[in-house]
Parts: sequence; C-alpha cells; structure tokens
Amino acid sequence: MVTRIVFEKELKDLHIELLKMCGMVEESIERTIEALNKKDAKIAHEVFANDDVIDEQEKIIERKCLNIIARQQPLAKDLRFVSTTLKIITDLERIADQSADIAEITLRIVDQPYIKPLVDIPKMAEFTRFMVKESIDAYVSEDVELARKVCKDDNIVDDLFIKITLDLVNIMKSDSNTVDQAINLMFVAKYLERMSDHATNIGEWVIYNVTGEQKHAPGFEKGQR
Repeated sequence: MVTRIVFEKELKDLHIELLKMCGMVEESIERTIEALNKKDAKIAHEVFANDDVIDEQEKIIERKCLNIIARQQPLAKDLRFVSTTLKIITDLERIADQSADIAEITLRIVDQPYIKPLVDIPKMAEFTRFMVKESIDAYVSEDVELARKVCKDDNIVDDLFIKITLDLVNIMKSDSNTVDQAINLMFVAKYLERMSDHATNIGEWVIYNVTGEQKHAPGFEKGQR
C-alpha cells in the first residue's frame, strides 16, 4: 500500500512537470507569433533564449520517466502514461525548437518591410497555436474526441501551407528582389506546418494513453521529416 502511494505521488509529480512544460511551449508559440507580427527583436531574442529552458525541462521529465520505469516497473495504463509522457515531451521540445527557428528568422528580416501584408501566415500561426493548445487540453482532460479533432485539423494547416508557398513563389517570379525574404517566409510557414504535425502526434499519443489504440507506424511520427 505504501509503495502504491509513493508511486501515485511520482506519477502526479510527473503530470505536473509535463503541464509546466506545456505552458512554456504555449507561451513560446504565442511570443514568437507576436514577434513576427510586430517585427519585435526583443521578443524574438527572448523566445530564442527561452528554448534552452524548455530543453532543460524536457531533460527533467525524461529523467523522472526513466527513474519510474527502472524502480516501479509500471504495467498497463501506468506504463502507457509514462511512455506517452516520454513521447509528448519530444514533440513539445520540437515545437519549441521551431518557435525559436521562427524567432531567428524574425531577427533576420526585422529591419525589412514585408514584401506583402502578412495575412495567411498569422492565420496559419494562430490555427497552429490553437491545435497545440487543444492537444494539450485533450491530454489534461483525457478527451479522445478532442484529440481526434486535432488530428483532423492538421489538414487545414497543410492547405494553408500550400497556399502560402504558392503565393510566395508567384511573388518571387514577379520580382527577383523579393527572393530572400520570400524564402525566409516559406521557412516560417514550414516550421508552422511541422508544429501542427507535432500537435497531431500529441493528439495521437493522447488517444493511445486513454484507449491503448496506437495509430503511429512503429518508429515514425509526423514532423520527424
């Protein structure tokens, strides 16, 4: 009985640490979108620097997970929870990396007038941020239907990515002076598309955690490419 109480406390602590990392990543996305929209170098620098803090949080959680597996040898749903946590923190860390990548691009173009008003990229960014938020909400509430919705919503982001890319290609064709910035903005769109892939991964891991149903092919998750 005492052993189980200790084990449950460790699982609760792990859950709390994961929620802390979720909050960090959500804030990172919001701040990098704000930096891009406002062309704010100060915010972009803060996002870039904060990536190291998120990396450290991932390591803390990973150590806790491995410690639980080694000492408690969890089974069934407990094992699914710990293994799901290990997978989710990988996706969260990559989302934070991509926020930092966008912040770096913002710093690169901060002194340039935009080659066109930013409309679709902020729309894509906001939808991606919402997908990440919903994937985290699905984890917290163990809401399988919400997790499935996140997975379906990935198609909307993919469509926006295609539209943005085609628009930027047409701009480059009409004016060669726009090439450098257009390529940078394509990278922004690609990083956002990858974020949505990672949100989809989290949604699928939530489904696995709750139901035991695993949609991922062995050794592959979206967003790794």
